[in-house]
Amino acid sequence: MIMGIVNITPDSFYDGGRFESPKKALEQAYRLIEEGADILDFGAESTRPGAKMIREADELTRLMPVLEELCGKVSVSISVDTSKAKVAKAALECGADIINDVSSFRQEPELANVVAHYRAGIVLMHRRGTPGTMQQMTNYDDLMKEITEELSERMRFAEQNGIDAEQMVLDPGIGFAKTPAQNFEMIRRLSELHELERPVLVGPSRKSFIGSVTGKGPEDRLPGTIAACVMSVLNGGQILRVHDVREVREAILVSQLMVQSNSNREVRV
Repeated sequence: MIMGIVNITPDSFYDGGRFESPKKALEQAYRLIEEGADILDFGAESTRPGAKMIREADELTRLMPVLEELCGKVSVSISVDTSKAKVAKAALECGADIINDVSSFRQEPELANVVAHYRAGIVLMHRRGTPGTMQQMTNYDDLMKEITEELSERMRFAEQNGIDAEQMVLDPGIGFAKTPAQNFEMIRRLSELHELERPVLVGPSRKSFIGSVTGKGPEDRLPGTIAACVMSVLNGGQILRVHDVREVREAILVSQLMVQSNSNREVRV
């Protein structure tokens, strides 16, 4: 599945300010639906490294005009990228389906009660620290073992607060408390997360680990994004969170057909 990103923010690392107005955000949402998005993920607060938290009132002011125009009028699922309980409650009350919490309930533990009450989907992402501190917290003895253990603990917390496992999706957190080398390792070892028996979401889109190889800025990282997405799917990712829906969807369709063709040929032999 493809989750299309709509950042209603002035300071996101790639498209900050481009869709800040409700009109522009809605135009982008409909464009991504036309390109084949299965889910739309709306964020009204940047979570990039070094980003500062904003007040929930400001987050709601950015977010709600867009949701009020969209919820109930489109066939795709609506996700909201927030760690704030009051923002999540307003979004779910409006008709959103999923909460995408980069803090996995660490920032506001009461958010778990909101998700449980509305029986919403929840994306639990692996992150250490905050946007201001996370890139100083990249020491791992065994990267995927520790990511799996820490996500498992967040799953237990969610279940203790009334959320069923079936509501959960797991995100290993590319770019969040990870070095570039660790991001590449994580994609290679993505299938290890399957032991938790939940769908795996991967968000490599235009991130700095791609630029660490290509030397390109965010606006020129689409080829690297496509490569990361294809490898993520081949290694067990089931949901891709991306800015470029059409390009990634086409790349995945072609790569899947090639893998299927190779598999069929092996069977015939």
